[in-house]
Amino acid sequence: MTAPDVYKAPESDLSVEKDTASERVYAGFWVRAVASIIDTILIMLVTVPLVFTVYGSGFLLSDSMINGSWDFVISYVLPAIAVVLFWHFKSATPGKMVMGLKVISLGESEHMSIGKSALRYVGYYPSMMVFMLGIIWVAFDKKKQGWHDKIANTAVIKSRK
Repeated sequence: MTAPDVYKAPESDLSVEKDTASERVYAGFWVRAVASIIDTILIMLVTVPLVFTVYGSGFLLSDSMINGSWDFVISYVLPAIAVVLFWHFKSATPGKMVMGLKVISLGESEHMSIGKSALRYVGYYPSMMVFMLGIIWVAFDKKKQGWHDKIANTAVIKSRK
């Protein structure tokens, strides 16, 4: 029988904090594309009836991108606010939630601030300007980041495996 070593530090049954960065599974192009389609459909289910209510059926036949100030507010400003708030409070838009994805910050905290969420949203514009290359970039990047993710230092991960 051996005597216990009184000079040895006691062992703890508390688990050692794991490096969550190494356990992340980054979401690829196609799952993000499906989430984006779901979000687009949901946004259109809200915005199209509102714009129709304001402008009537004439807006459906219009060739212009923006039919007036209310069209701009309903079709561009409100969706931007909704997406930024979803990223900030829920870490995902409804489409990403359905697909089991989460948008995270790659900084000290994974939580997305309002500013970082807004920067990520604005980052979509340069990502889409050159033949959608900044969006397609997700398919080839090691961390599956689009240009908008790189601009805001964010990533999309699978929240359930």
